Amino acid sequence: MKTLIVINDAPYGTERAYNALRLAGAVAQQQGQQVRVFLVGDASACAQAGQRVPNGYYNVETMLTNVVRRGGEIGVCGTCMDARGITEDRLVQGTRRSSLDEWAQWTIDADKVVTF
Repeated sequence: MKTLIVINDAPYGTERAYNALRLAGAVAQQQGQQVRVFLVGDASACAQAGQRVPNGYYNVETMLTNVVRRGGEIGVCGTCMDARGITEDRLVQGTRRSSLDEWAQWTIDADKVVTF
């Protein structure tokens, strides 16, 4: 089963990215599941490496890394990256610059699409 999770919100300020990545990690752990996460709009900032958060606060960078370690794919909207001055060399390891065309293909390929 293929699941696509689309995140639109910034990494911090709401809990949408947090909950989306919790779900992505949980689904990726299940046998026979393929998880893809597409970061669009303000969510493109989720993939910036070097995040420092207060002790006891969740870290989106760590959560993305966990999804990747479990076999998940993370695409970051290239247009959104450009608009926010995010360069590829600043991306969390295992995430990558993506495109609208790939997002469209991932959507077509998915059995389920969940949007946050």
